[in-house]
Amino acid sequence: MTDLVHGMGTEMVRPDWPAISADEVREVLAHYSWIVGESGAPYIVWRSPRPMSAAALVRSASASVFIKRHHVTVRSAARLEREHEFARHLRARGVSVPAVLSTTGGESTVQLGENVYEVHDAARGVDAYRDVPSWYPFVSVHHASSAGRALAHFHAGARDFAPTAWTPEILNDSMAIIGDDDPLRALFTMLERRSALAHALEHFEYEEDFRRWLVPAIEHASPLVRGEQTQWTHGDWHASNLTWSTSDEDATVVEVLDLGLSNRTTAVRDLAIAVERNCVDWLDINQVGSVQPDFGGVDALLDGYEDVSPLSKEQGAALIALLPVSHVEFALSEIEYFADVVHSASNTSLAYEGFLLGHVKWFEGPLGTSLLSHLSERWSSSSRETRGTTPRG
Repeated sequence: MTDLVHGMGTEMVRPDWPAISADEVREVLAHYSWIVGESGAPYIVWRSPRPMSAAALVRSASASVFIKRHHVTVRSAARLEREHEFARHLRARGVSVPAVLSTTGGESTVQLGENVYEVHDAARGVDAYRDVPSWYPFVSVHHASSAGRALAHFHAGARDFAPTAWTPEILNDSMAIIGDDDPLRALFTMLERRSALAHALEHFEYEEDFRRWLVPAIEHASPLVRGEQTQWTHGDWHASNLTWSTSDEDATVVEVLDLGLSNRTTAVRDLAIAVERNCVDWLDINQVGSVQPDFGGVDALLDGYEDVSPLSKEQGAALIALLPVSHVEFALSEIEYFADVVHSASNTSLAYEGFLLGHVKWFEGPLGTSLLSHLSERWSSSSRETRGTTPRG
């Protein structure tokens, strides 16, 4: 039977990509010196249910490793090698990310036909959210607080990583649109280079929708974005991209996973993504129409971050302005992925209506407005004086 994976909602679905096979594992690991001469074949102990690639936890006589496979239309070897360079930089700065393993030829990827593979040491800690759909809220305020502190340490470790930003592409994050003073012009520039995305958007009233829903919010946010110093960021900071000390509600973060959306953006924008993806139950919104934001999770996440790296009032204002549009670049890349790579009309429509437009519409509604007002109060002068912000390591 085909293993099911997480879909765009709460139900498990048939995968777009075939599961990694035992034969693939043997062929990939034959490129690594540490496995040569081992007695017994490596074997798969778990396959990831994440939907946009195929991955497996593999054990051999001497090691446990995580193997991830990407189709070349989604990730190139060059793109992965930059991610691996970033991972090595973070490890050198004391940020705990799984080590990327090199082949006998010193490369960090293996390409077999149209597939590119990467091999990492198995992550330390408990993968407490591995069976939970992505972007599901934290199970406790303790998790949220620890995730906030870990993100602040991540940003500190990433601050001096020098490479320039990646050009926006499929399943990629960027600030090409939300950081531009003319977001519609930036969109058209992107579409000139990405014909598949342009073709996908032709099925929607995208120009009208951008003018109505996205342009006003981006024009409000972009001056604040441009005022922030750029640096490499995670791009997809949520509970299932972290491992934990235990499976209990008071667990703390042990390691950081998945740098696939890393790019040069800003720390405040990365924090906005963390708030947006962890503190609103978007999957339940798709099912029941509306849900309350997790105010406790929001406060704990931000308190944890500010324990390490306090935010100025200006940074707080930037975060609030970014929240309704922090998702825009990745939503566009998802639309392109579903339309051009896996050819799913239903998921293309859901990515457009439910993700690209749905998130910004929610922030214009009463519940989204209540979250923005809650955060505005957090960074008001009287509130800052009451709370205090003393950095701690």
